Amino acid sequence: MSNWQQYLNSTVRDMPPSGIRKFFNLAAEMDDVISLGVGEPDFVTPWHIREACVYSLERGYTTYTANQGLPALRQVISKYLIDSYNIEYNPKSELLITVGVSEALDLALRAIVEPGDEVLIPEPCFVSYMPCTTLAGGKAVPLNTSIENNFQVTAEMVERAVTPNTKILFLCNPNNPTGATISKDNLLAIAEVVKQHDLIVISDEIYDQLTYKDEHICFATLPGMKERTILLNGFSKAYAMTGWRVGYAASNPDFIAAMTKIHQYTMLCAPITAQMSAMEALKNGKIAMIKMVEQYNRRRKMVVNAFNEMGLDCFEPGGAFYAFPSIQKTGMSSEEFAEELLKETKVALIPGNAFGPSGQGYVRVSYATSLQDLTEAVKRIASFVKKR
Repeated sequence: MSNWQQYLNSTVRDMPPSGIRKFFNLAAEMDDVISLGVGEPDFVTPWHIREACVYSLERGYTTYTANQGLPALRQVISKYLIDSYNIEYNPKSELLITVGVSEALDLALRAIVEPGDEVLIPEPCFVSYMPCTTLAGGKAVPLNTSIENNFQVTAEMVERAVTPNTKILFLCNPNNPTGATISKDNLLAIAEVVKQHDLIVISDEIYDQLTYKDEHICFATLPGMKERTILLNGFSKAYAMTGWRVGYAASNPDFIAAMTKIHQYTMLCAPITAQMSAMEALKNGKIAMIKMVEQYNRRRKMVVNAFNEMGLDCFEPGGAFYAFPSIQKTGMSSEEFAEELLKETKVALIPGNAFGPSGQGYVRVSYATSLQDLTEAVKRIASFVKKR
């Protein structure tokens, strides 16, 4: 029998699979599991957005769009960014519609990274950041945040990590998996380091509308940052549109043109019906979005209080829909805790080290599920912890 492994690209062959997938697969094999692992809203996409999709099909919108996306959608996104953050992007040359933020992230890295370039990535981080950096030929350099600074990356961390090979700084604000937000003072200080070392910033702001404590600050709005920032955003989280796969990138014309080249040869365009629905979401989806965010905020407070009451320290996340409690008092590793919890209580969550070594000793809990399920889940977790 042939060893087909020998034909594989060595980078891909040696890359571990997503740590999140392992626990999704384990949970899928069991009945009646309460999942706190999935990073997607439990809400169905609001009807008026779905209706826009249905109506577009009825009118025969089933073709390709321009590689950059529907001009009308780019116009609406441009208006949204002006209205939300007072920052202007030319819809013809500075915006690209992508197949989710995941594709935008991949395009940004492949358009900028040369072999050996270093990319600074605050950790814990979303599972795709480091593998996508590696696939683009870059070297991922973690910046380890911790509970001591509320999982915020700081200018000092960036400064210490910069070398002559450093090209890109990654930011995810609000953060997945911790729910941490970066203060304005920290962002301003980071911007100064970025300018000093002539870095490019990839700023993933997919959770910008899911903030609870302080107003979200778009990194590109900071002095001198617009031209050197690739802003990534989309519709999955705020409008409950994960399966629609529509995101976008905003940046200077040179970066967007380079990303569009890759996009047109690999993905061509995002689905036209999804783009039509995204347009409806931005035009008329604010009321439904606010109601969903209010529900997340209720759940956020309940979950954080529940973990602190059961003796597992949990800092208060300022955004997204994740809590990141410490399980160190149990004496178990993150993976041991998650596996035993799933077996004993049928509650699924994600071990913190799935998001990098600095996540060891923590677990990610998604509160994007019903209050009823959350209430039952934290009861089971509390009972599990009490036995340890």
